[in-house]
Amino acid sequence: MVSKRIRSKERDAIIQSLKSGVTPKIGIQHIQVGRSKELEALYSDIEKICDGGSAFRLIIGEYGSGKTFFLSVVRSIALEKKLVTVNADLSPDRRIHASAGQARNLYSELMRNLSTRNKPDGNALTSVVEKFITEAVKEADAKQDKVSNVIHSRLALLSELVGGYDFAKVIEAYWRGHEYDDEHLKANAIRWLRAEYSTKTDARKDLDVRTIISDATFYDSLKLMSLFVRQAGYEGLLVNLDEMVNLYKLNSTQARTSNYEQILRILNDCLQGSAEHLGFLLGGTPEFLLDPRKGLYSYEALQSRLAENTFAQKAGVIDYSSPALHLASLTPEELYILLKNLRHVYASGEVEKYLVPDDALKSFLHHCSQTIGDAYFRTPRNTIKAFLDMLAVMDQNPNIQWSDLVKKLTVEEEKPSDLDIEFHDESDAKSEDLANFSL
Repeated sequence: MVSKRIRSKERDAIIQSLKSGVTPKIGIQHIQVGRSKELEALYSDIEKICDGGSAFRLIIGEYGSGKTFFLSVVRSIALEKKLVTVNADLSPDRRIHASAGQARNLYSELMRNLSTRNKPDGNALTSVVEKFITEAVKEADAKQDKVSNVIHSRLALLSELVGGYDFAKVIEAYWRGHEYDDEHLKANAIRWLRAEYSTKTDARKDLDVRTIISDATFYDSLKLMSLFVRQAGYEGLLVNLDEMVNLYKLNSTQARTSNYEQILRILNDCLQGSAEHLGFLLGGTPEFLLDPRKGLYSYEALQSRLAENTFAQKAGVIDYSSPALHLASLTPEELYILLKNLRHVYASGEVEKYLVPDDALKSFLHHCSQTIGDAYFRTPRNTIKAFLDMLAVMDQNPNIQWSDLVKKLTVEEEKPSDLDIEFHDESDAKSEDLANFSL
């Protein structure tokens, strides 16, 4: 099979991101390996959202285990299935529940990162609103009706929800700005939808609405947005929240409890079917979930809903229908395929430019297993970074032999490994199976 050349923009983005320990925003299909069962489960969730249902998943994994990368892959699949996605990392000034603007900050960040298939890099909120207006104009022309009447009709369902009446008024204000070339009015409408108004007084003066998106309406506003994107012609909304461990790190017990109560509300709505065309993916570490003192398990109602399937535990298998999905470690074969993919990307997809042969990949992984132990299966981030660092040295110093570099990769105290690793090229089939779910 003739390999396709990888564009410099994609190649550089992948290499630079992985070397700095972050997930690349583009080109992830070139390096995706393993976790096919987990992807199948999430693909099923995406189809459920498209069919009018809802989904809730906690994606649990150690630091560096690939949670963020996994969430990015699922997000790419959702975009291909015509979902709108929003994503953000939690931080000290961004959380799900607050009283000093942190929840509003999180909502603003989500809206800035709103993406569609045509605009996968974010900032797609304006284009979604424009698409809604375009659809309303088409319907008005077909019915020989006023556009404002069609907008009212399409947004009638939103008016029944918390904050829905003013949400609909803001969309109508955008339409007026669109109709009369009032860019200022359109900009104000987008500001309101992005939760960038901090006072009701300013919102009333600019848009004649009495409410704003605030800390108290964080989740209700996401439900409104999920219904709105449906009216704009999309299949639903997928909310992707990473770094949930920041809630675990909150010093205030009351603040943690309030955030966990909000998670419980979202979980209940999704499991009971109260939410429509809406899904939540929450990425966190094991202690965020399992710690009985500060984690989700410290909140009894959440522990009972998120507890592992005891039958699956006893049988030594994974229940992929559970709300809490623990990412399995990569197998030695999958890590081998990952290194092959990285070598391919580094060479821009040109086989003749490979810097190292297959034997170098095997020697490198044997070195990792001996010096790091089985941790490198669970947290491949450092292994990936080290491998790319080695390729960079070889690229800049063609006279250096890969075998010499691997020998010099020593640590102060080598740790013997009982892992007997064998690599089989036929395991490439595992990664090819994922093509059905990737870009």
